[in-house]
Amino acid sequence: MINRFLKPETRYARRMARIARWDRPIESGGGRLRAWANMLLVDHGVFRLAYLNKHQVTAKLWRSAQPAPYQIARLKEAGVRTIVNLRGGREHGSWQLQKETCDRLGIQLTEFIVRSRGAPDRETLLSAKDFFDSLAYPVILHCKSGADRAGFVAALYLIVHENKSVDEALRQLSLRYGHFRFSKTGILDAFFERYRTEGEAKGIPFLTWVETVYDPEALEQDFKPGFWSNILVDRLMRRE
Repeated sequence: MINRFLKPETRYARRMARIARWDRPIESGGGRLRAWANMLLVDHGVFRLAYLNKHQVTAKLWRSAQPAPYQIARLKEAGVRTIVNLRGGREHGSWQLQKETCDRLGIQLTEFIVRSRGAPDRETLLSAKDFFDSLAYPVILHCKSGADRAGFVAALYLIVHENKSVDEALRQLSLRYGHFRFSKTGILDAFFERYRTEGEAKGIPFLTWVETVYDPEALEQDFKPGFWSNILVDRLMRRE
């Protein structure tokens, strides 16, 4: 909350300081304790211990919230070979613990960073097919809560990797997973719905539409989130 009133350069400096703290190996028992405390309390991981919001998308793809080390071990036992971090979240003990656990268990850890409150980036979208093709499956992808970015990338995967329809892909952005389409995160729904009318209905392949038709600035101008949904998602639930 307070950070929103700081100058951009001050926010940036604080973010870099957090990354410098957590984007490095754990060197002691005290360091591990600090990482756990940060994950549980600052990154709201205490709620994820009870409910990881894990769901199967296809036979070889899962989605979830940010997993803790023991949850990563269970994923390894279930056959997961790759974890895709959608957060770029190297600012918390969650990242430090995840990196250490994946290295120890031999799980590939990679990143595909996306936003939840802005129009999807064209370059990121165009890179999605090659990214999905490069992964060692089975894969689980995660954001912080498993509701918005996880749903968006799961939907993107279904379209560009599985050749599914927008209607089927949009089921990944649902209240079932904790996604609220009338908050700022609803711009993710609006993105796919825009393709449905501007591209799919005209027979234009998804990636061709992204490259030649899609206008992220126009999407952001046209999308109007609901006031009370924003209060719920941003202020009460403290989503990223």
